[in-house]
Amino acid sequence: MQTNFTLAQLADPDIDRANTILRKCVHCGFCTATCPTFVTLGDERDSPRGRIYLIKDMLERDAPATEVVARHIDRCLSCLACMTTCPSGVNYMHLVDHGRAHIEETYQRPFADRLIRGVLNRLMPNPALFRWAMMLGQVAKPFAALLPTTSRDPGGATFWRRLRAMLDAVPKRLSPPSPVDRPQTFGAEGTRTKRVALMNGCGQQVLAPEVNEATVRLLTRHGIEVVIADGAGCCGSSVLHTGQREAARDLARGNIAAWIDELDGPLDAIIANASGCGTTLKDYGHLLAEDPQWRGGAEIVARLARDVTEVLAPDALRPVGRPVRADGSPVVIAYHAACSMQHGQKLTERPKALLRAAGFIVKDVPEGHLCCGWAGTYQVLQPVLSRRLRDRKVGNIESVRPDVIAAGNFGCIGQIGSGSAIPIAHTVELLDWVTGGPMPATLEGRFRLT
Repeated sequence: MQTNFTLAQLADPDIDRANTILRKCVHCGFCTATCPTFVTLGDERDSPRGRIYLIKDMLERDAPATEVVARHIDRCLSCLACMTTCPSGVNYMHLVDHGRAHIEETYQRPFADRLIRGVLNRLMPNPALFRWAMMLGQVAKPFAALLPTTSRDPGGATFWRRLRAMLDAVPKRLSPPSPVDRPQTFGAEGTRTKRVALMNGCGQQVLAPEVNEATVRLLTRHGIEVVIADGAGCCGSSVLHTGQREAARDLARGNIAAWIDELDGPLDAIIANASGCGTTLKDYGHLLAEDPQWRGGAEIVARLARDVTEVLAPDALRPVGRPVRADGSPVVIAYHAACSMQHGQKLTERPKALLRAAGFIVKDVPEGHLCCGWAGTYQVLQPVLSRRLRDRKVGNIESVRPDVIAAGNFGCIGQIGSGSAIPIAHTVELLDWVTGGPMPATLEGRFRLT
């Protein structure tokens, strides 16, 4: 793609990187076939290629974002399926994040839009505030059906529709804070083979604390010491994807300080069990590339970052039994590959290999490359599109007739679980159960180990 940035513009490192990304695009359109929003809406501006043109024009002219540009960039899920498909290696992830930051700096959103985004940006990285919000949401949830839901926007991006989506996402039951989610060290059972720091996340602490608990049990059972570092928190992805790049950098700096500067002793890995967090951690080197004070630490974190399934070898797994149904036949799992896992981190086979080593029959899902519609705050900011994608995903999953759905991202689990009666659990919960931990709550009474 030909670009026309001036030399003065190219002196800005962000513009220089954007120029490099843009010039790799050859207009082939392969990305349109795997883009969830283009497949759903059929609008070229809601495809990666269309958004690339919108961002290119906006940046070249150094122009404020318009309502049209903001609308089509907002509809991007950041699922990164386009990067898996692209034959030219276009780093769409970095380009769209730059575009979002430019929109937030130059475009005055309507008040209701600013209000919703401001609330999400404040709550999502803060587990304590998020928990209070969920408790208040439980009080308000019965009234959600009274809110209007009509919208001319294909994403359903009106204030009332978004507010209803927020209330719909509030769980009926909220687990108490987990004792795992505080600074401490969990010693390895037997001979220690690795020492890792676990990112215990932000939203997951509130909505799915059982995932961190299962992770600690699974890793320590297999000889891995687990550290929850004081000062570590949100990875920054929730605010990065709404254009708050400096807020994301601040969160990254806090994590780097906790893991590199303050932690006593070296680490073999920094573990994420929410795949969206893992994708962001592995990109810290880019996020802080222009910060001389933090760049080195960011690169260390990016090198150490691993999904939890990357530190366990399938042949090292130690099952205590074989998972079976009531009739004694093996449990069939439909594996949902979260976008941030398969497209962001390029992890496709390891999670499935671990589940097979644990005794499950694992099936792939048709259209597995398409997003389930969760995408962090997307399910609130684009509720109608999010639900359409969820329903499509659920239909594809149910077509393989599984006993259980497995996924490596708590957001996907909540999204898919809200549309299907098939029990769903985190990959780590299933591995923990088969190697000696408790059965995931969603599976109780359905299966057993033999």
